[in-house]
Amino acid sequence: MRQHFALLLALVAALGTAACDNAPVDSPVQQTQQRLVGTWLREFDEDGVHVRRVLVLEADGHFDEAVRITDAAGAVTEHRHAGEWLYDGTNLKRRYTRMDGGQPSAPLVPYATFEIRFPGKAEFVGIDRVRRREVRYQRVAGGTLA
Repeated sequence: MRQHFALLLALVAALGTAACDNAPVDSPVQQTQQRLVGTWLREFDEDGVHVRRVLVLEADGHFDEAVRITDAAGAVTEHRHAGEWLYDGTNLKRRYTRMDGGQPSAPLVPYATFEIRFPGKAEFVGIDRVRRREVRYQRVAGGTLA
C-alpha cells in the first residue's frame, strides 16, 4: 500500500511540475508575442540621413529586416537581415543569423534588445537601455518595402 501511495505522490508531483513549466496559451507574455507578429515600420532622420526599416516578425520566431538609408546627397544603401526573435515578458529580443546574405562575424554583436510598450494599437516603442535610445515602430501592411 505504501508503494502505491509513494508512486501516486511521485506521479502527482511530476504532473504538477510539468503543468507549472508551461505558460497558459493566453498568458500575457504569449498575448504580447502574438500582438508583435506582423510587419513594422520605423522611419527617422538623423544628420541629413533618412533611414527606413521594415521589420517582419513571424509567428514561428523568425524575423526579416530590410533597411534603406538615403544620405543627404540622395545616395541609397540597402541592407537585408534575418534571424530569430522572442518576447521575454519585458523585452523584444532579436538575434541576427544573416546580415546582407552572410553570417555575422566578430566583433559585430548580432543582437538587438528593446524593452517595449504599446502606446497604441498599431505601434510599439522600444527602449534600448544599452545605447540609451528610444525607437518607435508603426504596424504596416505585409509586403511594405523599405
